[in-house]
Parts: sequence; C-alpha cells; structure tokens
Amino acid sequence: MSKLIYASNMSIDGYTEDEHGGFDWAPPDDDVFAAITEIMRSAGTYLYGRRMYETMAVWETEPALAEQSDLTREFASVWQAPDKVVYSTTLSAASTARTRLEHRFDVDAVRDLKASASGDLLVGGPHLAAQAFEAGLVDEIRLIVWPIVLGGRNPALQVSSRTDLELLDERRLATGVVLLHHRVR
Repeated sequence: MSKLIYASNMSIDGYTEDEHGGFDWAPPDDDVFAAITEIMRSAGTYLYGRRMYETMAVWETEPALAEQSDLTREFASVWQAPDKVVYSTTLSAASTARTRLEHRFDVDAVRDLKASASGDLLVGGPHLAAQAFEAGLVDEIRLIVWPIVLGGRNPALQVSSRTDLELLDERRLATGVVLLHHRVR
C-alpha cells in the first residue's frame, strides 16, 4: 500500500502563512529547493486544495519560471510528472495536465487510491491535511521548519486529537532551516 505523506513549510511557531496570508517569508535557497524537490519526487500523486494548487500550478503554466536555473527546471519537471487531485468547490477546470477535480475530500476514495496507487501520495496544504489526519490516512509528515517566528495564520498542523510520531530523520541546513521527517505511529 502507498503512503500518504503530508509535507509543509512552516515557521518555528507552526504557521504556513504570515499575518497577511503571504509565503514570502520562506524564500528557498539552493539547499532548501533541492530538499523540497526530493520530497516532491517521492510521490506519484499530489492531493491539493484549490489555493495550494493555484500556488503550485505556475510550475507548469509559467514556463519562464522553470528556466531560471537548473534547480527550478528540475523542480518544474518533478512537479509536472505526478497525477494531481484538486479538491475544490469553486474551480470549474484544471489549468494543468494530469489533473482531476473533485468537489469534496472523499475519505473512502483516498483510502482506495492509497491501496491502488503505484507511488506514494503527497498532500499539500494544512486544511486538506487536517481532513486526512482526522480520517487516519496520514502515514508520514515532512516538515520544512524555517527559523522565523511569524505569529501568522494557518497552522501547519491542524489536528483535533493526539497523534504520536516517530522521528525518522532530521537535517539542519546552513540557513538554519530544519528538515523533519516523522512516521505516524
């Protein structure tokens, strides 16, 4: 069975956005960009909410972005390769290939996808991840923890009950960013 992995950038105080909803507090350097690319490469299917999908779709819809460096070219290629499932009640069409829209997060459908997928599933976005946690679908957590206190909004981990974890790996980058990899027990 495939694993469902939740991956997220977060501030040291646990937020994914600053107080205005911005992400610009986490500009990846080459080491961070390479690490995120490896996390993305591990999945055969991405699960996104509308907002995260629209944020990430530029890696396919804006070719000039990929041409900025070898790292961005590799990331764009890695992002475009997997299938994507986007959960949205407002989108009427996907702007990227290999993408299907669903109007709601169907726990049984995701469980079936985990059982039948040839690669792991990566869930992006804390709201969608919260639904996956609530349903007991999350197998691993990959957090990219930035050395900043935001006092922001949108916590990375929006769980309503205790979840015990086992640390599988941790790595500190030169910028002070810490990569954490946990398994859900």
